Amino acid sequence: MHKEELCKVELNQLIIDKSKKLQDDVQKLGLKIKHHEENLKFLKAVTNDLDESILDIQVSLGKYHSSSEAKIETENLNHFQTEEDTIEQILRQEKSAAGILCQLKMRHGTQASYLPLTKDVLGIVATLGKVDNDNLSRLLSEYLGLETMMAIVCMTYEGVKTLEMCDKEGRINKSAGLHGLGPSIGRPMDGRFLVICLEGLRPYAGDFVADDPQRKLALLKPRLPNGDVPPGFIGFAVNMITVDSMNLSCLTASGHGLRETLFYSLFSRLQVYRTRADMLLATPCISDGAISLDGGMIRSTGIFSLGERKDIKVRFPISCTTSNLPANYIDMEDRIKEMKWEKERILEDMQREQALLDHVKINYKEKKQEFLRFLKESSQYVAQNEAQMMQNRSFPR
Repeated sequence: MHKEELCKVELNQLIIDKSKKLQDDVQKLGLKIKHHEENLKFLKAVTNDLDESILDIQVSLGKYHSSSEAKIETENLNHFQTEEDTIEQILRQEKSAAGILCQLKMRHGTQASYLPLTKDVLGIVATLGKVDNDNLSRLLSEYLGLETMMAIVCMTYEGVKTLEMCDKEGRINKSAGLHGLGPSIGRPMDGRFLVICLEGLRPYAGDFVADDPQRKLALLKPRLPNGDVPPGFIGFAVNMITVDSMNLSCLTASGHGLRETLFYSLFSRLQVYRTRADMLLATPCISDGAISLDGGMIRSTGIFSLGERKDIKVRFPISCTTSNLPANYIDMEDRIKEMKWEKERILEDMQREQALLDHVKINYKEKKQEFLRFLKESSQYVAQNEAQMMQNRSFPR
């Protein structure tokens, strides 16, 4: 082998070795970047889980009660809206279908449930659910409006047809159904009234909160574009309704309960926020309306309800007059503190991980540039060397 060819082989081997080392260095740095990115992704997922858990415990502790920051009017602690109060307010609505049914129930008690006219009737919307405090009762009742709060709820279409009958010309038969019953008990009826048929509603099709006796809906919490839960988000209105144990057992023929039929139809994914300011900041992730504890209201995307709050007389009853705090309140508060401390520690880990990632990215960029520069320079050097050797062969000494 000629000396020039030997030098060429040695040179090529040096270039290959150097190129491989630089390539290996670049790949190692790339793997380090991936490692740090995966660590950050994992830590972010942990903080998200902690945020979810903290929020869930806060809601269960009743953190949605009126706060001084929200400047909500002080509730009258000497009186809570009871179911009897709600029924009394319904009875005060003259010439109403709901008033007729409530009076019938007062006169006949449980026997009213067996009458042909009312055996399919579950009740009035306002009496089928309870809430934890007066402010929430007023807000949700105002959101639905008086007509909906006094709507009659039936299980089947047959029950709806029994409430009102028409002749062949389509005229209402005033001597049948509620129109005939009303005058017979001294409560004439006038105007339209809403009837909600459970079997005709499209039920919620998702999962339920695990091990929840109230069978709350496992709705995904709203997320801002950055992936965070909006500040001040408390929960979904549909899950803030308490259904009595007796009504929890009321299921449609397809096995659906009141929450996933009636209340999901009425509230859908209505979000509840602590303040109006929180609600407005969360507008990008509000799809089915929102309310705030200080009176803000978004009916649906782009539709805002402004002005003074309207006091709806027919409201949801309060679930109890005593403290709504769970028995393990202190333990739950301690758990929140522990999770917040854990989150702070993880955030510190994320800062360190981010600093390491930034440093490795700089090294990766520099090493990659060095590798590309070496490839360019070595290819030029090899080309020049080849040309020189060709020239030497063409003009031997």
